[in-house]
Amino acid sequence: MKKVIKTIFIMIFVFTLTACKQEQTDNSKMNIVTTIFPAYDFARAVTKDRANITMLVKAGTESHSYDPSPKDIIKIKNADLFIYIGGESEEWIEDIIKEIDTKKTKIIKLIDHVKTLEEVIVDGMEDNEEDEEKIAYDEHIWTSPLNAKILVEDISKEIINIDKVNEYYYNENKTIYINKLNDIDKKLKELITNSKRKELVFGDRFPFAYFAHDYNLNYSAAFPGCASETEASPKTITYLINKVNKNKIPVIFYLELSNQNIAKSIQEETKAEILKLHSCHNVTKEEFDNGKTYVDLWENNIENLKKALQ
Repeated sequence: MKKVIKTIFIMIFVFTLTACKQEQTDNSKMNIVTTIFPAYDFARAVTKDRANITMLVKAGTESHSYDPSPKDIIKIKNADLFIYIGGESEEWIEDIIKEIDTKKTKIIKLIDHVKTLEEVIVDGMEDNEEDEEKIAYDEHIWTSPLNAKILVEDISKEIINIDKVNEYYYNENKTIYINKLNDIDKKLKELITNSKRKELVFGDRFPFAYFAHDYNLNYSAAFPGCASETEASPKTITYLINKVNKNKIPVIFYLELSNQNIAKSIQEETKAEILKLHSCHNVTKEEFDNGKTYVDLWENNIENLKKALQ
């Protein structure tokens, strides 16, 4: 109810402000606004220095708890291109885009561009029955590099539709980036094909359903990908401890920006190492300032997966 009231307030606030488009940072460049890091990175890879790109969810913050400010809404309405994922975490967008002039601001809802998977509760995972009907599909579509290729391709098409003058430049950048994603895909397939294990254990949420599906991996985790909980029950922790000990799992994974508490609890009762598997949902401020990309994060993931699947 609080979120609904806040959204209504924001809509009223924005409506009372000027509807005119603000001046761009650089009038020669298009303005692109994205909600989270994957969309930001894909748009950046295509446009390089020929667009002003804004990421609404700031580096180092948790996107599941994000609420837009009136300033954020204005940025969306003033954009040439607005890119968002879709899904439960971004339901707040649906009312806002009804007020957008789509002749001036083009919109890409990325979840509509790939085949979606239903969120699954696997054995041992915490299951909030109240959320079962609310969360129909897993929104973490970018966690598979195969999906990432589709998203980069479709984002580049919309960018070119807006700025045909730079079509050759954008296509060149897109091809370079997709080749990097192809390399990540090749490395993952070789690693998983030649590994003796095909199972991952997460002492955390599990936003990697698309990755696990596309690369034929099994998994156990404390929570599904969209869970808001951070503390697992003793039953869940015991299940994961037994899983690790029984199958001699060498690595327990945690996510970026995690407090690692569950992974550490499991580690205390096992011989496993704890390592990060980056979902690329968001990056730290340091990673953002250093220009880390989706590809960079997956290169690091591959090194940790080698240890987990040995």
